[in-house]
Amino acid sequence: MAVKRYRSKKKKLNLPLVLFGLLLIGVAFVFSLATLVDSHDFGGEQEAANQKLSREEFIQTLAPHAQELQAGYGVLPSIILGQACLESNFGQATLASQYHNLFGVKAFGNQPKVNLETQEYLDGQWVTIQGDFRVYNSWEEAMDDHTRLFVNGVDWDPHKYEPVLQAKDYQQAAKALQKAGYATDPTYADKIISMIKEYQLDRFDE
Repeated sequence: MAVKRYRSKKKKLNLPLVLFGLLLIGVAFVFSLATLVDSHDFGGEQEAANQKLSREEFIQTLAPHAQELQAGYGVLPSIILGQACLESNFGQATLASQYHNLFGVKAFGNQPKVNLETQEYLDGQWVTIQGDFRVYNSWEEAMDDHTRLFVNGVDWDPHKYEPVLQAKDYQQAAKALQKAGYATDPTYADKIISMIKEYQLDRFDE
């Protein structure tokens, strides 16, 4: 008896249906990418908002004592706060966060100190050097010492920072700071003024 051989029939693929399926997959993939991008952008905006808030909190933390120093010695809070924000990166720099030195004040003699790298503008270029910096017990102590510098000057020139105290506004005070040689940065006054304007630090000046 002859055995019949049956050849299995191959199902034909429905090409339009396959293409439609691939199209749906592609659309879903693009949509998921867009969602990821949107969520990433939102996260970036949120992070920026948090950073902005933390900076304002830093300013609000220092402002009351800065105003007390103005009442006692005449130094503008906007200058104190502007320098603190710039020099300490809003309290985030190692010197400020670990050693409470908000203003990059150098240490001399037997003063409590820490040796850290710093950048100075020398002979027309920025160079990295090692420096001894004051160590304080608190930010308020650093602010007090910073104000004493303006009031008492330095050993070789007690009147060195008098123009800062006599300035009628923060712009004059910032320029007086640079002229007195507080920092080696040739654009120091501009940076202080820009910081004060950006965060409206003159709102604390009386």
